[in-house]
Amino acid sequence: MKLIIAIIKPFKLDEVREALSGVGVAGMTVTEVKGFGRQKGQTEIYRGAEYSTNMVPKIKIEIVCGSDLVGGVVEAIQASANTGAIGDGKIFVLDVGQAVRIRTGETDDSAL
Repeated sequence: MKLIIAIIKPFKLDEVREALSGVGVAGMTVTEVKGFGRQKGQTEIYRGAEYSTNMVPKIKIEIVCGSDLVGGVVEAIQASANTGAIGDGKIFVLDVGQAVRIRTGETDDSAL
């Protein structure tokens, strides 16, 4: 099993969700987050005054899936979240040691 963490632009969430449904992802966790990378924040104009923000709003998506789905999930996220502009985000893939469904006690792949 793998944990896939994707940080994407907020307006791309619906496209990514549809793409993931198409490759067989049954569920995900979505969190609104803020951060910065190479773009080092952004400049915005509010009521005629220009100011810069250190943290840019992003969406964090977490998906746990079987190792056989990882390639398709990563490709789906990359294709659907890509705008070609700086700040499109990152995808991280980590190993998951164990998963347990609280309601039934099922473990690992059957818990997903």
